[in-house]
Amino acid sequence: MKDTSQQFDRIIEDCRNLFGKKTKDYGTAWRILRTTSLTDQLFIKAQRIRTLEQNGFSKVGEGVHDEFVGLINYSIMALIQLQCGSTEDLDWDDQKALAHYDAEIKITKNLMMNKNHDYGEAWRDMRVSSFTDLILMKLLRIKQIEDNSGQTIVSEGIDSGYRDILNYAVFALIQLSEAPSIHGE
Repeated sequence: MKDTSQQFDRIIEDCRNLFGKKTKDYGTAWRILRTTSLTDQLFIKAQRIRTLEQNGFSKVGEGVHDEFVGLINYSIMALIQLQCGSTEDLDWDDQKALAHYDAEIKITKNLMMNKNHDYGEAWRDMRVSSFTDLILMKLLRIKQIEDNSGQTIVSEGIDSGYRDILNYAVFALIQLSEAPSIHGE
């Protein structure tokens, strides 16, 4: 049986390394973004994945793998912004940014493991394209909640949507790594 926890950790390690390198290159300029802007950035990435899946090729050389990594890292940025708020004070060093990254990953992985237990790893029988569609649906829901000033009647909050997007992207990357020729990579 495959170990979802270890697979999750390997993917997050790669995403975290990229996040750390970009933080060293650019600082924490993303801290100026409001969560609505991060939601839109996530939407652009998810829409690009869907377009690549439908067209079967990329004209700019980056494939769906890189976009799923982007979905993970932008979801974490959005979760951090929900906790800390956007700011023009960009004084975080890479260690502080990574500490926040790690805290959000810990919460999100715990959620994934609990849901994975309850759903019996049903995601392993899903198509990568279904993860893309679910991510787009979650983003449309988040946008609606944002347009309603964060108010919901019975729905989970925005943070739950970002966590689901992150976990769906991890599941997609696990599947892509296990059967690349089947999923277009």
